[in-house]
Amino acid sequence: MKLLHYLKYFLFHGVAIGAFASILAGGHWTTVGLLAIVVYYVVGDAVLGDDTSTPSFGFPGILTFQLWLSLPLVAAIVFAMVWSVCPGDPLGFGAWVHAQTGYDILAARAATTWLHHASGIVLTILMIGIIGTIPAHELTHRTWDPISMLIGRWILAYSFDTNFSIEHVYGHHRYVSTTADPATAPRGRSVYTHILASTIKGHHSAWTIEAKRLRREGHAVFSPRNAVLRGVFMSSLLVAAAWAMGGAVATAVFVTCALGAKALLEIVNYLEHYGMVRNPDVPVQPRHSWNTNRRISSWSMFNLTRHSHHHAQGEVPYQDLRPMPEAPMMIGGYLTTIIAAMIPPLWHKLMIPKVLEWDRKYASDEERILAAQANEKSGIPAFKAALKLSMYKKAAASAAEKTATA
Repeated sequence: MKLLHYLKYFLFHGVAIGAFASILAGGHWTTVGLLAIVVYYVVGDAVLGDDTSTPSFGFPGILTFQLWLSLPLVAAIVFAMVWSVCPGDPLGFGAWVHAQTGYDILAARAATTWLHHASGIVLTILMIGIIGTIPAHELTHRTWDPISMLIGRWILAYSFDTNFSIEHVYGHHRYVSTTADPATAPRGRSVYTHILASTIKGHHSAWTIEAKRLRREGHAVFSPRNAVLRGVFMSSLLVAAAWAMGGAVATAVFVTCALGAKALLEIVNYLEHYGMVRNPDVPVQPRHSWNTNRRISSWSMFNLTRHSHHHAQGEVPYQDLRPMPEAPMMIGGYLTTIIAAMIPPLWHKLMIPKVLEWDRKYASDEERILAAQANEKSGIPAFKAALKLSMYKKAAASAAEKTATA
């Protein structure tokens, strides 16, 4: 039974291999691969329920190695996508695959329409996010482990977001669910506005954090010690590699995939903390993140689902995170919730009741006052109408009474 708990996280690698194979197979197989992976996550989460197990692991090195494997997997998937639009056969890869397998992927590539290439781009974006950013998130939290940090940052280079290793760890975890956090979406904001706002503010935050670190240590900001600048160089090398493989078209496809994967990360940020509020002086609690324990998302995303515990104790490795079923819950598994977030009318219909329930069930009196202010600024009629609810009035009255007796 304990072996199964190790093996379940290899489902993640199976998804990556399936994506790689479907892109190389070309034609309708690429679209089939995309649809199969979407169905795997969405239907799997809907049918197989929750995983609330908390096994102990005697060999954590195996679990770390599983994370490290994501770098070659992401590199292979991106290479396959870029190769699929190249005019030639970089590195003789197509000829080699044909010789080894008997499958003529050069002919399959030639017969692939741009509709199926579009499926490949969407699939690659999804894979950089799932197979790349999720393990990189875990690895770059391990600031004491230089190997994990290096691998994590190279994975993030594929989405032009090595800054995540700075802003997320030293910014987001400090300011989560407050107005100072770029990644926390206020009530009423659409996901598309959030992608742009969080990206710009997140990069600015990372630069500010890194510049302060360098000045504190007595180093020049513009120097090789600057992790932001090193990250730009890392991503630039990948762009150069795409250009060397196939010129402008290959480069455009890679850049599209990288930017799409960065947007996907911001969509995930959007749904993980949407509408939540917190006084920055109050410690982060499990209630300040949306959680889910859906089985397929948990097994195939290294327990990213257990986000409430992760934010309460960011140093805990993924395998030791607790399910916290008492925490506020997302509307479904991760990919299901991502799809809902990308349809703003549906998102608000599903999330307004959940956010108001959070105010009622989880928020402190102080947070209810902040929530009332957020409702007023949201521009959403349902949030403004909720201001008439007694919980907000009682919170304001309690705060006034405390002020009067202080």
